Amino acid sequence: MNFTSLLFAFVSVFTLVLAIPVNLDKRDVFVPPILYPHSGTVWTINQHHNVTWDTSHAPVNITNSRGIIMLRKDNIATPLILAEGFDIRLGRFEITVPWVVQGDDYSLVLFGDSGNWSENFTITGADI
Repeated sequence: MNFTSLLFAFVSVFTLVLAIPVNLDKRDVFVPPILYPHSGTVWTINQHHNVTWDTSHAPVNITNSRGIIMLRKDNIATPLILAEGFDIRLGRFEITVPWVVQGDDYSLVLFGDSGNWSENFTITGADI
């Protein structure tokens, strides 16, 4: 009986020791502002453009540095992924303008740690 009580006490203390939080590296969320495209920009379907964003304030430890660029229309994300898998610390990535209905209410979303979207811009070249 004493052995069982002693074993139970030992296992309980051992379990508590294992439950102590471990210090992890601090990671920061990086939300770089998109510089291009910006308001007044006009893109034409099938052209190549460099989407650019400001990396001057990038933290040392970024939670997720793999980027995704998606197209938005009228403040609604479309299923069009223009680029993915690049390092958001690059500051730019070349995309091809997809075939979409022309309009002046397009914007881009840059995902990495967090989502950040550009100002509205225009895409031309498709009359439906």
